[in-house]
Amino acid sequence: MTEAPAFSQAPVLSLTGIHKQFNGVPALRDVALALRPGEIHALMGQNGAGKSTLIKVLTGVYTADSGEMRLAGRAIRPASPLEAQRLGISTVYQEVNLCPNLSVAENIFSGRYPRCGPAQGFRIDWAKARRDARALLARLEVDIDVTQLLSSYSVAVQQMVAIARALGLSSTVLILDEPTSSLDDDEVKSLFAVLRRLRGEGLAILFVTHFLNQVYAVSDRITVLRNGGWVGEWAAADLPPQALISAMVGRELAAQATGHAQLPVIDEAARPVLEAQAIGQAGQLQPVDLRVRPGEVVGLAGLLGSGRTELARLLFGLAAPDCGSLSVDGVAVTFANPADAVRHGLALCPEERKTDGIVAELSLRENIALALQARRGVRNTLSRAEQTALAERFVKALGIKTASVDTPIGLLSGGNQQKALLARWLATEPRLLILDEPTRGIDVAAKQEIMDEILRLARGGMAVLFISSEMNEVVRISHRIAVLRERRKVGELPAGSDEDAVYELIAAES
Repeated sequence: MTEAPAFSQAPVLSLTGIHKQFNGVPALRDVALALRPGEIHALMGQNGAGKSTLIKVLTGVYTADSGEMRLAGRAIRPASPLEAQRLGISTVYQEVNLCPNLSVAENIFSGRYPRCGPAQGFRIDWAKARRDARALLARLEVDIDVTQLLSSYSVAVQQMVAIARALGLSSTVLILDEPTSSLDDDEVKSLFAVLRRLRGEGLAILFVTHFLNQVYAVSDRITVLRNGGWVGEWAAADLPPQALISAMVGRELAAQATGHAQLPVIDEAARPVLEAQAIGQAGQLQPVDLRVRPGEVVGLAGLLGSGRTELARLLFGLAAPDCGSLSVDGVAVTFANPADAVRHGLALCPEERKTDGIVAELSLRENIALALQARRGVRNTLSRAEQTALAERFVKALGIKTASVDTPIGLLSGGNQQKALLARWLATEPRLLILDEPTRGIDVAAKQEIMDEILRLARGGMAVLFISSEMNEVVRISHRIAVLRERRKVGELPAGSDEDAVYELIAAES
């Protein structure tokens, strides 16, 4: 846990009594927040708790209906993100909000380029822009060519560029909204080192994340929101993880977030629902053997780039294997496309929820009905009443939070979008459900609900292939764990194995 500073200083930014509603529905109710200079402050809550709405109020996207915001003791009411930036409040989002087709230096100084000439109004001083950009990145210990396009650098570097831009704006408050979701472990460590350095310089940092271990690795204080309301503020050292989860959900969790779940009993002699023998694709995945039996949860573990998603794509007909064979219920099959896989009882919830999963412009009802409609074909159209009944059944069964099944799915929280994707495929009554990172980017309570649902489905006889980069999740609910490294399978581990056993297999010599 990070060493917390003293909190005797007055807040640089404070919010009291913040209310915000949309169409008469409260999104924020009497919310308070106090950010102190030289502090990393975690903002926690389930999806739909109000975190994103509060950030949008802070940054001028939304205007609060009532309440007070003070910056350095002065009342403020930013009417736009630009005005918030001018006041010294900058935000770095999960999906970096910069221009990939511009250079690093152009991104850092876009809209405020240094000028030269009479009264500094004639032309952009590119030499100064590049020099100042290098100086800002040097504060973050980042040494890159600032004349190169932003798109030529990794997501981790792009986030550093976004932070450098905030520093160039002379920000006193930096808001980081899910900055680690797309980073690997080493990149997270580098980011945290930068945040600690900026904290030491007196910057107030608001940190939003779904990863509990990261909260305790870097945060000094924690504020929790629940259902749009303020729950409390604690020093991180005074709020154990289980107490944090309870504060977020408003109750004690039925299952612990650590340890092993009670797995369904499976018939070891049962014929596999799906069996892959030496299936592979040149340049993507070396030949892999894998089987999944009825009621069995098989975990697929490995680091980024290990081949987990590539294997899922081969199994579901999204990519064509150039070696090996597949069988369903003991019968050899060939999937020319995902529709073939669906007809044989397979379903896939993809890793990239926003780009490959939801159709943001369509309603929750329409999104849930998509796969079943595709399976039935254009000549057997689901009526609106059938779609509504289907959607309402899964809204109730999975606890999807929405005002209506006709709400555009893009307006729902990440956790509720993920449940909707799960509902879409459950509607097809699959034999095998492939889940690729089903808990990425959702809060800890929603993760728990998704994990409980996976086990419930397995108890009902469904076969599940569970892919996750969070190793604690894999070891907790898997009957077996297939471990991949460098696009090949390196072994299997039984139920009850711990994370260390997985990492040891990943790190073992070939």
